[in-house]
Amino acid sequence: MENPKSGWNRLSTIGGLAAIIFLVYSVVTMLLLITIGGQPSTIEECFSLLQNNRFIGLLRLDILTFFIVPFYYLLFLGFWVSLRKIHIAYTTLATVIAFAGITLFLSDFSIFQLISVSDKYGNATTEAQKLQLLSAGEMILHSGLWTSSGIILGGILLQIAFVLISIVMLWSNVFSKLTGYVGIATHGLDLMHILIAFFLPKLGVILMVIAGPLYLLWFPLVGFRLLRLGRDEKEECSE
Repeated sequence: MENPKSGWNRLSTIGGLAAIIFLVYSVVTMLLLITIGGQPSTIEECFSLLQNNRFIGLLRLDILTFFIVPFYYLLFLGFWVSLRKIHIAYTTLATVIAFAGITLFLSDFSIFQLISVSDKYGNATTEAQKLQLLSAGEMILHSGLWTSSGIILGGILLQIAFVLISIVMLWSNVFSKLTGYVGIATHGLDLMHILIAFFLPKLGVILMVIAGPLYLLWFPLVGFRLLRLGRDEKEECSE
């Protein structure tokens, strides 16, 4: 009969792998920004990209995010398994908040609507139809991809969850103090970036520029630690 504890070490391992995936994603995102550029600034440029080179267009519209964000579910399951004995209430609260934020974010990610409008624009036969579709695409591009209420609220909830779980890390000997402090700094800055971006956009950009590189430190810290915990728990179960 399988030891029930073996399921816990699997969750720690899966959470660790998710963190490594986020590390790779962060590096790839930075490279893409340097090599192919960021989000198109106009709807005409957006439609042109999607019609002439859909793959590059989707990358510049951050399609990778839609497929990578669900791995946060797995990462927080790994956190919950690792930290539940330290403070079950706060660990569970952080996990619930994170799950709510992830779900909100994914439910309001409107890139697929933009693809649909772009296809209709490419098939439009009259100037009136094209103008109507340009207006619809403009609305999605500038009020849906990263500024819709669901995505903003989802991002806020997710960063709050990360700050809370980082505080729990400081209370434990499961993760190093460095991991906890880097987590608070990284996600605290990202949270402030989201909250003030609409009022002080330049300051928001500065905060994100500082927080961005910290992710490259934080993800390996938590990822390799979760993988180690999963391996240690597996060895204990086999004894």
